[in-house]
Amino acid sequence: MCTTCGCSADEPASITLPGQPARPLVVSGAPQKQFRVLERNVLHKNDQAAAHNRQHFDSSQVLAINLVSSPGSGKTTLLEKTILALKEQVPVYVIEGDQQTMQDANRIQATGAPVVQVNTGNGCHLDADMVHRALHALHPAAQSILVIENVGNLVCPALFDLGETYRVVVMSVTEGDDKPLKYPNMFESAHLCIINKTDLLPYVDFKVEQAKEYALRVNHRLQFIELSATKGAGMENWLNWLKQEQAALIPVN
Repeated sequence: MCTTCGCSADEPASITLPGQPARPLVVSGAPQKQFRVLERNVLHKNDQAAAHNRQHFDSSQVLAINLVSSPGSGKTTLLEKTILALKEQVPVYVIEGDQQTMQDANRIQATGAPVVQVNTGNGCHLDADMVHRALHALHPAAQSILVIENVGNLVCPALFDLGETYRVVVMSVTEGDDKPLKYPNMFESAHLCIINKTDLLPYVDFKVEQAKEYALRVNHRLQFIELSATKGAGMENWLNWLKQEQAALIPVN
């Protein structure tokens, strides 16, 4: 159990043999009650910081996107192409989250977008306080787009509200189409699902409609955009979605 992020706060782990009912996995002698109290405290503190971030975004009409996925889904490539396509129309700022290195931040800096790298060390997710501190270093302009590229992980980031306007989960066709069922919390908490690397569909065993159906089982309100960040197919739909949502935050005089 992760006692830092509270990733098992609501549902205990279990062991299941095929054809048999699941058995709860309880660690002998572990102070479960103390862990649950710690998890609640951590998440409550995070929610308070997230509310502060959200108030800041709302007052500045900043569209804040929490970009989440498993490692290797193509988040950073998607972000690079997005910045290059939008930078003449709307300013884009980026908070990069990784356990180590400046590699992704360096890639984003090369596009000309202001960027701050948050290295979480052993941490498996960004939290609202990390985002708050990054905002003080980044200073995103009013009526801009802020993209928070979270740590590659479909588990723990699902539990942490960062104050974002929208949570966007990226799923690539090189992953299994059953990801939404295996990691339901992430897809349940997302507003939009991007299915990336569609140019590889002829070469992989990934059924797009099956993936959508699985995702809708856990979140019937989820929207989808299919695209290839490297080839450009479908990118216009994503860019239009961003521009429309950003414009919707700006009051009409």
